[in-house]
Amino acid sequence: MMRVQSPLARVLLVATVALIGFNLRPFITSIGPLAGDIREHTGLGLQGMAMLTLVPMVLMGCVAFVGPALQSAFGARRSIIVALLVICSGCALRLLSISGWSLIATAALIGLGVAVIQAIFPGIIKREFAGHVGPMMGLYSAMLMGGGALGAVSAPAMSATTGIWSLGLAWFALPAAAALMLAWRSLPLDAGAIRQQGTARLLLARPRTWLLMLCFGLMNGGYTSVVAWLAPAYQELGWSAGASGGLLAVLAVSQALAALTVPLFARSSMDRRPWLLFTLVMQAGGFAGLALASDYAALAWVVMLGCGLGGCFALLLIVALDHLPDPAQAGALSALMQGGGFLIAAAPAWFVAVLHDVTGSYGAGWMGHLAAVLMVAMLTLRFSPKQYARVMRAQTAESRQQDTLLAAAVTPGQDTC
Repeated sequence: MMRVQSPLARVLLVATVALIGFNLRPFITSIGPLAGDIREHTGLGLQGMAMLTLVPMVLMGCVAFVGPALQSAFGARRSIIVALLVICSGCALRLLSISGWSLIATAALIGLGVAVIQAIFPGIIKREFAGHVGPMMGLYSAMLMGGGALGAVSAPAMSATTGIWSLGLAWFALPAAAALMLAWRSLPLDAGAIRQQGTARLLLARPRTWLLMLCFGLMNGGYTSVVAWLAPAYQELGWSAGASGGLLAVLAVSQALAALTVPLFARSSMDRRPWLLFTLVMQAGGFAGLALASDYAALAWVVMLGCGLGGCFALLLIVALDHLPDPAQAGALSALMQGGGFLIAAAPAWFVAVLHDVTGSYGAGWMGHLAAVLMVAMLTLRFSPKQYARVMRAQTAESRQQDTLLAAAVTPGQDTC
């Protein structure tokens, strides 16, 4: 059940969802367009550059597994606020990064904050917008992708204008500070100290949790590789840093539009599979185009890929939340899906770098992601909403006992939805 709030409070909460989502990707998408400057000033090679994506992705994966425990121990609101402070600090420290390892350290710090938010925030959205989960998750995902677009465009522009490459990375501390202030003002207090020890363990006993992890990981592996290597790939073809960054921005804008609109189209039915398959077809077309005809119709391949990645990202988050009616448990499932998924997604960008070193081209990496898309398409056929109750009913007596304890822990009269 949704809390009763004033119209202004609801508007501010929607704005908080948007601005928090906006801050979760610029620290990654700003790297590719500045790859040349970063390598020149830090001495990082291609595999070292891949670490700027791999390290935060690993953290996103590991922290997501303890997301429910963090929420139980510190509360959702406090965890989100601290995470935003960490993101803001990490971005600001990039101004002082003068070596490859210091830049990787800031990527780890920012990735830690992003990981906490991604693990906890979907559950908050389901709790606060119980009747509008699809559109709100679409808004959150769209702003996440929109932040990625800003990172791709503004980083090289800021660097070129000021002549300070690190400022192109560090200025994202400003929107992070704005999100921190808005979250402090608008995020509702946690209602009741509900402990959920064992929730993650129980969910991990279900094959469906691992299936969601695999699909989310393979899909996001494509995202991390494209964000890391799309701009460098086109710079090898003679594109400038600004032009290749613009291409990455087109990708991110396409992702944002698809993340916002596809959930709206899909909201009329609980069966999200037709729309998931549509987004996967778009991804397949984009990767095939990059692999086989990157010199031709670059914008077409990038738009197709962006629409496929953005729409699929939002839909998979919604599918995870659809599996369980309780917001806390659904949020825990979403956190675990992201945890395992981001661990899987951490490696592909590095493998693309290795394949490039071996073959001298990014084409082999794009073909690998095309194969991954086909695998996800087959796996998503199993996401029938008619089976959600059955596949999630693996708790038996132990879970029913836990549900009873959870209910007893709620103070009478408190709204916990």
